[in-house]
Amino acid sequence: MNKFSNKRFLYSALLVLIAANGFIWHAILFGSGTENLGLYFLDVGQGDSELINFPGDVQVLIDGGPNTKVLEGLARALPAQDRYIDLVVVSHPQLDHFGGLIDVLESYKVGAVIENGRKGTTAAYADFEKTLQENGVRRIILTEGDKIKYEDATLSVLSPNRKNLASKELNDSVLVMMLEKSGLRALYTGDIGKDIEDELLKKYDLSAQVLKVGHHGSRFSSSPEFLKAVNPVISVIEVGKNTYGHPTPAALGRLADVGTQIFRTDRDRTILVDFDGDKLRVYLKKLW
Repeated sequence: MNKFSNKRFLYSALLVLIAANGFIWHAILFGSGTENLGLYFLDVGQGDSELINFPGDVQVLIDGGPNTKVLEGLARALPAQDRYIDLVVVSHPQLDHFGGLIDVLESYKVGAVIENGRKGTTAAYADFEKTLQENGVRRIILTEGDKIKYEDATLSVLSPNRKNLASKELNDSVLVMMLEKSGLRALYTGDIGKDIEDELLKKYDLSAQVLKVGHHGSRFSSSPEFLKAVNPVISVIEVGKNTYGHPTPAALGRLADVGTQIFRTDRDRTILVDFDGDKLRVYLKKLW
């Protein structure tokens, strides 16, 4: 049995949804919220960008969406005087995940960039590498089994392995990461599809209260078996206007079948999941 199944009612009961309100967001973002763990899912259009804000204002940014829109989200998630991001993670070298990081590197001081070691082949990726070099940013390659630790928090890399990195399918090489802190687990899946989901199912306890839904809600991701294993209380789909039909009715239906609360950046805009060590609260910013 999923070890979080007995807590589903508790977490669901504690879920607080707050619609767009400038005063509330100012209090959450710039008040005492830094004592809590903040999981931001930034509205970057059709792309991915997630910010983990640890107590003490230590930040990990996972992906940066396709363009400069990520800067708008960061400007609202971080105090104006905070121009330092400790770690930036590139889940895989696709434009809708790394494109905005060029602007992040030019606007913020970045401690290091975490990558999976697979190189992109586009002109945009060449620009990204050039920006890294010009700003003297340290590059670190992580793959399956590696961990990032900060105080009582751990970010574990569940994938890719060597086979995944050599796959012709670029999405198979995604850095899949599980965040664990004070009983909270959050799973970041990038653009993985069912094949990688099946691999993960065989290797890991995937149970997590928070799920970043794979591949913008593609019909080729979020299999019933995978979602049953994760059993998320909160599921966030990073998606914008697109021609792919994301999120697909099939993926939305499978998410609904496991009883998770579904949030979408195309409708809810930037989403903050706040965790104080006991309660999960979700704050929505629908109006910029």
